[in-house]
Amino acid sequence: MTNLVASAMARATTALLDADLQLAEGVITADETVDLLRNEIEERSFDIMARQQPVATDLRTMVTTLRIVADLERMGDLALHVAKVARRRYPGRAVPPELHSTLLEMGQVAQRIVAKAGSVIAGHDAALAKELESDDDTMDALHRKLFHVLLETEWTHGMEAAIDITLCGRYYERYADHAVSVAHRVIYLVTGKRF
Repeated sequence: MTNLVASAMARATTALLDADLQLAEGVITADETVDLLRNEIEERSFDIMARQQPVATDLRTMVTTLRIVADLERMGDLALHVAKVARRRYPGRAVPPELHSTLLEMGQVAQRIVAKAGSVIAGHDAALAKELESDDDTMDALHRKLFHVLLETEWTHGMEAAIDITLCGRYYERYADHAVSVAHRVIYLVTGKRF
């Protein structure tokens, strides 16, 4: 799932910045795969809980898994929303030239953070999980930078563009927040302590 949501955000970012309708449509269509995986994992988890009645570490693993897949599914939805902005503005570009580099960087940070989240899950790496906080701080700074441009400069691109940029900034920021939530859940899984 982490690979799928990473790919979705990477492709959604490219679709947004390049006004690539075909790529945006691909992200929108592929979101169903992420949803199906979440459903499959949930069903298997519920089946295990009903049949085996796990306790202690096993129960913590099951509950943590359910929460992680919910976060990952939501990350896929956020990539879907970015792709929908690209589709809605096609053939035009939703991102004005002066914000292109900021949104490109947000997409790159999103890819780094989800790659780390995948490594955290695969390796139950609590130390790496703690690093995601600083990656999230980077995303938050980029989010603030968007608002600075929208509010502090002479904005000439109209209300629709301002709304698109505001929404996209929020989608990237929440995407990173969900990755941090995944990391916190792995820390809990490994240590039994809430982060």
